Amino acid sequence: MSIFRHYVLAAGGTGGHMVPAHAVAQELIARGHRVALVTDERGAKIPGLFDDVQTHVLPAGRMSGGVSGWIRGLKSIREGRAMARRLYEAFEPAAVVGFGGYPALPALLGAFAEKIPTIVHEQNAVLGRVNRLVAGKVAAIATAYPDVKRLKARHAHKVHLVGNPVREEVLALREEPYPVFSDESVLRLLVTGGSQGATILSSVVPAGLAMLPISLRRRLQVTQQCRPEDIEQVRKIYAEMEIPADLATYIEDMPTKLGWAHLVIGRAGASTIAELTAAGRPAILIPLPTAMDNHQAFNVLEMVKAGGARAIDQKKFTPTELAKQMQKLAMEPGGLQNAANRARACGRPDAVRDMCDLIESFGPAPQTIDTVRVEQPSMAGLAGASA
Repeated sequence: MSIFRHYVLAAGGTGGHMVPAHAVAQELIARGHRVALVTDERGAKIPGLFDDVQTHVLPAGRMSGGVSGWIRGLKSIREGRAMARRLYEAFEPAAVVGFGGYPALPALLGAFAEKIPTIVHEQNAVLGRVNRLVAGKVAAIATAYPDVKRLKARHAHKVHLVGNPVREEVLALREEPYPVFSDESVLRLLVTGGSQGATILSSVVPAGLAMLPISLRRRLQVTQQCRPEDIEQVRKIYAEMEIPADLATYIEDMPTKLGWAHLVIGRAGASTIAELTAAGRPAILIPLPTAMDNHQAFNVLEMVKAGGARAIDQKKFTPTELAKQMQKLAMEPGGLQNAANRARACGRPDAVRDMCDLIESFGPAPQTIDTVRVEQPSMAGLAGASA
């Protein structure tokens, strides 16, 4: 007889929140459970995620923009909380799991009101704003790093180090050998700046590659994500340098590109680092200086300390510095392979399993398919809810 529970996952509309939530959803479904997603309009539109999961777009206001902004934000949160409670009435989740971002807040507040067990997952090395707000009320806090800033000591008893869940396609790369690289090999470079690309990478990376010794420059092959306004200029520069380059504004098959690459240049987002360490790929990382609480600078510390990555502060990210760091990795015997091994050692490949084990440890006894009628509430029904 099949045993299952219902779970609601709530995540903000960026890849950093949505990708780990998606990985957890797939594993919970594989274990026989039913999953619903609460997100915002951005999250619902990210391609390739939650295609087979019941999705609810709830209002979630940001607390910014002065008094009027706060009023609008509070109104949206109140509306979202009411809709979440309506969802829980019909869906009867065993637990609600927040993955950060403002859209997770109304879902968690609704769960508190309904006395449903709650868990949050923090992908970054600094506890996010929403997770800080609810940390005192949730049943468990799952973390991706052993040291998380802004996590109060009094909450230590509810902390579980699980890592940051990644997609199965990325985790599969862990079982494959690092691509062969020698003095005669092509050096395959993957440049990614997040879902929207990064203009600074579009300007610094081509200029840095131009400064490499010709013996190395002639062996380059580049795949790079660019902003739409930058892509044609970057294409022209690579053509002038006769460097083969595949450019795109969005890289859909990131696992394949990651498996192909010898070296990655990019930001230090939580999902990026989780995928690099899961696959075992060395990197040169430039933390985004405007990230909330400068969390990307803390995200990269573990990987850098292990020797799997080199971090460059954006103010010091110049073509000269990039060329210098690339030469240290690519021209020292075994440099890239050694860095790849060290990156892999930082990975937590059981993150999805451990996170789902934690989720399953909360809530009432499982239900059986033979005895439970499953309702799929519509958004029309939710919209009529009141707080």
